[in-house]
Amino acid sequence: MLQPCLPPRATARLQLHAGFTFGHAAAQVDYYAALGVSHLYLSPIFSARPGSTHGYDVTDFRSINPELGGEGGFYRFAERAREHGLGLVLDIVPNHMAASPDHNTWWRDVLARGTQSAYANHFDIDWCSPDPDLHGRVLLPILGKPYWEALCGGELALRFDARAGQPVVCYGEHTLPLARDTFDPAAASSQPAKFDGRDPSGRARLHALLERQHYRLAWWATAADELNWRRFFEVSELVGMRVEQAPVFEAIHGLVFQLFREGWIDGVRVDHVDGLADPAAYCQQLRAHLTALAPDRPRRRAIARPWLVVEKILAEKETLRADWLVDGTTGYDFMNEVACVLHDGTGAAALTALWQAMSGETRRFEAQVESARCHMLGHHLVTEYDGACRRLHACARSNPATRDLTLASLRRALAALLVPLQVYRTYFSERIRTREDKATLQHAADAARRRLAAADLPTLARLLSWLTDPAGDNMALREARTRVQQLMPPLAAKAAEDTVFYRYGRLLSRNEVGSNPATLAVSPEGFHARMAQRALSWPNAMLATATHDHKRGEDARMRLAVLSELPEEWAETVSLWEMQCRPLLARLPCGPDGADRLMLYQTLAGAWPAGLAPGHTEGVSALLARVQAWQLKSIREAKRHGSWTSPDIAYEEGCAAFLDALGADTSTGGVLEQLARFARRIAVPGTINSLTQTLVQLTAPGVPDRYQGAEDWDLSLVDPDNRRPADFGSLRARLDDTSGWPEWLANWQDGRLKLQLIRSGLAARRAYGELFAAGGYGPITLAGPLAAHALAFMRRRGQEQALVVGTRLAARLAESDRPILAPAQWRDTVLRVGHADDSHWVDVLTSRPLDARAGRLALADVLEMLPVALLLRTR
Repeated sequence: MLQPCLPPRATARLQLHAGFTFGHAAAQVDYYAALGVSHLYLSPIFSARPGSTHGYDVTDFRSINPELGGEGGFYRFAERAREHGLGLVLDIVPNHMAASPDHNTWWRDVLARGTQSAYANHFDIDWCSPDPDLHGRVLLPILGKPYWEALCGGELALRFDARAGQPVVCYGEHTLPLARDTFDPAAASSQPAKFDGRDPSGRARLHALLERQHYRLAWWATAADELNWRRFFEVSELVGMRVEQAPVFEAIHGLVFQLFREGWIDGVRVDHVDGLADPAAYCQQLRAHLTALAPDRPRRRAIARPWLVVEKILAEKETLRADWLVDGTTGYDFMNEVACVLHDGTGAAALTALWQAMSGETRRFEAQVESARCHMLGHHLVTEYDGACRRLHACARSNPATRDLTLASLRRALAALLVPLQVYRTYFSERIRTREDKATLQHAADAARRRLAAADLPTLARLLSWLTDPAGDNMALREARTRVQQLMPPLAAKAAEDTVFYRYGRLLSRNEVGSNPATLAVSPEGFHARMAQRALSWPNAMLATATHDHKRGEDARMRLAVLSELPEEWAETVSLWEMQCRPLLARLPCGPDGADRLMLYQTLAGAWPAGLAPGHTEGVSALLARVQAWQLKSIREAKRHGSWTSPDIAYEEGCAAFLDALGADTSTGGVLEQLARFARRIAVPGTINSLTQTLVQLTAPGVPDRYQGAEDWDLSLVDPDNRRPADFGSLRARLDDTSGWPEWLANWQDGRLKLQLIRSGLAARRAYGELFAAGGYGPITLAGPLAAHALAFMRRRGQEQALVVGTRLAARLAESDRPILAPAQWRDTVLRVGHADDSHWVDVLTSRPLDARAGRLALADVLEMLPVALLLRTR
């Protein structure tokens, strides 16, 4: 019989790729065991496109990636993890695969056989496209130039593949299959010159041959407008899967189930669950399969409830659906919550004024998102939008009562409904109609009515009824509803996170995945309310502070949060830099505008390595190279001065020249020297924020996840910067260091302080597993002159009690060279521990005993040695 099993105590995310294989990961197992995590949490391990740095471009769900070490490498790594008492959690990708004709055998078979392929319905392909040229065919937008230009230029060639015994079409690195009934093998192998596109007759023959294939070769730029298969967001190299079909579900998860049944993995993290046709049904099905397999696991790996978390972005007032039967999200919501409570809301007005003065942009963040959504529908997600509208129109035509609803009117109504939607997506299905979804859609409809002409209001009303009312459901309507809801996530993500997050720069620490930049801060009371609800509803959800997808590292965000406490000082500093940069800007033909300059200044201040002197040529050059890469990505993602598909090279070169000039000026009093000085100014209170954030993550309700290498100060920028290799040699040395807290605090810049806090916090979780895994949560009242500058809460289970204390909003109070407040600063500020009698505590970080008198602990005592404390009550 299976015994009940706690969820993971703590996880560590590892990014696997050819440069960091199972062998490399195995070499670090003892480090993570000593650090104190219970599970290693792996990026996808399935076979992927060669050279993949992330594993999300899967080519074969049935095999383990040979670039990572293959099956043998995985089992050796898993055995080593077992030897050190560590379990494994696997990131899985049910939503999509790589649309690679050369490496994905399923996709290649579809290209060769069309609708007759055994995998024709594995992929989310519209085989009945209204475009007659694509009816029964797949658009293949892989050409670097228009089709006819590529054909005439001889870039498409017929070659004989001796290994396969048949001809193929070659284009660059691609070899494309031909349908068997469309070629003469003998002619193709003996007379390839007859199919040379540079010769008119050969061109005609090759064109005729290509026209008979189950795919249509096309210029890459056609994808946004004409693609007849579902992508991941707007990435045309990833093709959507129909995991809602039973054979596809089994094919995608077969290896996952095998590894779980054999006891090698203990849970899964589901990537991009919102992309699926029916996330609720999928999660329920996955839970059922894992639970059914649990009794077959080896006795020593017995587990009563597999751990199952989903990558899901929640809006501020949105909650995860309990009926999905998952343990929670992957923690973007927590990352937002803990960041918010460490920002100062009183800085909003001054920061907004600076942003508007620098950028000239006075629209609210929400208005900018709505504008970006309109742009996305019209330019980037056209095929997805058109597909949804076309299916809605088909539903209208199928009923005499609605056949006069025009396609144009449906397009206007759907756009008006989607643009103000405040969540990633809704979850209506033939099984589920929740009040939450109805309220969400009704709120969007209220805004839509203000946008639409009177003539389109009946169309909007019908659209609402189709989405929300189960009456009259049929297959066509269900398909239309699915397409509308699958359009919502890419629209939300591309408009906000991948566009406006690079346009709106009031405070970049709030421009993070899962966050709403319009909300600068929340009060401790608001934070406590969210944590108490988390303890009740999602005690096993993941708690993230850094991920492979974050925009800024956890410590860069905490440093920039200090600007919310010093908005006037920040504005004065920026004004000074602007004055000094005017001559430079005048010399440049074009350069960064005010918005991009303010975001650049923030990025430099947030990412400036602790202890880096502006005269350190090598260190400054490394930093500027990273920031140059960020700046280019920021410009193109913002789409204000060009984009990835149509870059404004002159503007980009001007921005690069501006940054180079800043870096070249090493004079005393120059902007670079002042940037370094200001970075030092905010680094100390930023470090206090970081330590509080770290301790809260380790002790709040949920499962803390440490991102690879982020035990060091994480001042990373958006990918690929946040996926740089970790320096495990340095991390090991710091973990083994026994100098003690005074030494670590005095030399906080070297990272030992943070790593030792993580080690100590995880040790407490190990020693008091039930308390932190299942204990209740309650806020602790603070009283006194600096009550607003601390955050405190209690975890309680039976007789066990833990008191967590952290410092916040310390910019004007901290010591100048150490991340701590002098004890005298706290004066008579106290913690009320929740009962009036005397009680005895020990700080497990420093081993100091503390006594509460009449239910009170003095913060000057609690935070005497460190800016954070973890107290356990003793008898």
